[in-house]
Amino acid sequence: MIRLTRLDGEDFILNADLIKYVEHRPDTFITLTSNDRIVVAETPDEVLERTIDYQRNKRLLPDTCNG
Repeated sequence: MIRLTRLDGEDFILNADLIKYVEHRPDTFITLTSNDRIVVAETPDEVLERTIDYQRNKRLLPDTCNG
């Protein structure tokens, strides 16, 4: 999950696994695997950086369900 900001300043959390692609036109548009689109305040590079960090770290969290 990555934290992003809508253009009105509202923070939200997005499941980065659902990102299909990111475009800059001139705002940053994120298209999800469902083909829904979200416009965010972050640059495409910031979205990319957060997504890469998420992918690197998602398996590093301890599995608290097993014990």
